[in-house]
Amino acid sequence: MKPPVLLAALLLLPASLASAGQPPPGRSVPAVASDAGIPGVHQQGSTTTAAEAGARPSWRWPLAPRPPVLRSFDPPPKPWLSGHRGVDLGFTAGGTGVLSPAPGTVSFVGVVVDRPVITIDHGDGLRSSFEPVESTLAVGAAVGAGEVIGTALPGHCPASQCLHWGVRDGEEYVNPLQFVLDLRPSILLPPAGGP
Repeated sequence: MKPPVLLAALLLLPASLASAGQPPPGRSVPAVASDAGIPGVHQQGSTTTAAEAGARPSWRWPLAPRPPVLRSFDPPPKPWLSGHRGVDLGFTAGGTGVLSPAPGTVSFVGVVVDRPVITIDHGDGLRSSFEPVESTLAVGAAVGAGEVIGTALPGHCPASQCLHWGVRDGEEYVNPLQFVLDLRPSILLPPAGGP
């Protein structure tokens, strides 16, 4: 091949791959501009994980039946400020079993400050932590989705019984509800046949 033809082919390769729906080699697909404003989706030009992009939820609730959310995720604007880095889920019966929301491995069981905590590493940088939870599992134990990992204890919420569930993606806390609910906004379409 002649050098100008080879150069043109190399320059057109990324465009042909993009039109086929595949990213150029070594690059991830950016979020599209129409995703702007959706919680967890970054502006065009940055990459997103499946969880951040509002992917279909695939985890189970850590309490059964589906619990009420007593306090929502409210992260602080700066990591060192106060906020609520998880959700509080209500339960009524003492001795309520806490379930692993997805498969994983126990990465921590112990007391943090004055509360018993269990953390499950789900892989890909995702870790769930639950408190206050009493557990007999040991670090390194494999757990399946829906498997009982411990017993919820009273003491986290002053007015009612609740379980605190936090999820970290790497070192960043993310909204746990995005893994069990579709948090994307609803979009109303015009009726068939026009207005």
